[in-house]
Amino acid sequence: MAPRVMTVSGPIPPEKLGFTLPHEHTGIYLWHTDQRWDYWELTPDEDLVTDELRDYRRRGGASIVDLTLDGVGRDPLRLRRLASATGLNVIMGAGWYRGAYYPAELLVDRRTVDELAAQIVREFEGGFGGTGIRPGIIGEIGTDKPWVSPAEERVHRAAARASLSTGMAITTHGVQSDVGLAQLRIFTEEGVDPARVVIGHADSYLNLDFYLAVLDAGANLQFDFIGHRFGVEESLEPRLVETIVELLERGFSPQLLLSQDVCHNRQLKAYGGFGYVYLHQHFLPTLRTAAVGEGEIRQMTLDNPARILTIP
Repeated sequence: MAPRVMTVSGPIPPEKLGFTLPHEHTGIYLWHTDQRWDYWELTPDEDLVTDELRDYRRRGGASIVDLTLDGVGRDPLRLRRLASATGLNVIMGAGWYRGAYYPAELLVDRRTVDELAAQIVREFEGGFGGTGIRPGIIGEIGTDKPWVSPAEERVHRAAARASLSTGMAITTHGVQSDVGLAQLRIFTEEGVDPARVVIGHADSYLNLDFYLAVLDAGANLQFDFIGHRFGVEESLEPRLVETIVELLERGFSPQLLLSQDVCHNRQLKAYGGFGYVYLHQHFLPTLRTAAVGEGEIRQMTLDNPARILTIP
């Protein structure tokens, strides 16, 4: 079979991906009680999200990776409707997010790593719940803390084994620490090629030594809190730009990815945020001002996501 990218609407050739946001959400709830929306919500209002995604499409966006997983609101049929309504390529994640949000029915403490891996493989081969909708990447696979808990280690090892079985890449969640190195170590212990691993949320821990350790190991580094305004992100953005420029000067452009991790209503234009277009409207112009070339921008926003999402 030829290399392809698996979208919720079916497989496509990698060259059809175009400009891609590799770490986003189009609906999520990070609350332990189903249907409780008072804490950390990205609206279930499909029409509103459709409008926001159409804005991204108008500005040159072609593809988006939705990493909302079971336990925090994954809805494959909704993703397929959004793809149909917007003309975007939508890629769905597989697996389980992090310890606090593992769904009870996962029975993570009772099942073997191989049993967990087999569940991801079955979904990739046969689609979700009889819908035929298949995932195109494993993740976001994460940790609650700056370390990997025993339950999370099982899920990480299952993700690795499923990756080896399916060819899907793995993308991670880990914040404000170098826990990404521990995650990467688990994946490589299981035999995963580091080039098939994306260490996410790197910009939540601005540390050049951490970045170089990930990149020197051959893995990919993703800056995906770009445009966040929940804390110090705005004040740190100039430092982030300088750091990206330094990594590009060191020759790491083939291993860097950029995204926005839209995961809260406050990020949508309808609620006063930037929507899915902060990269287009604000961040990429800033990189250009910092003398980042169009070839490097293309590498980070088109070529690298296409390589990660291509299933060999």
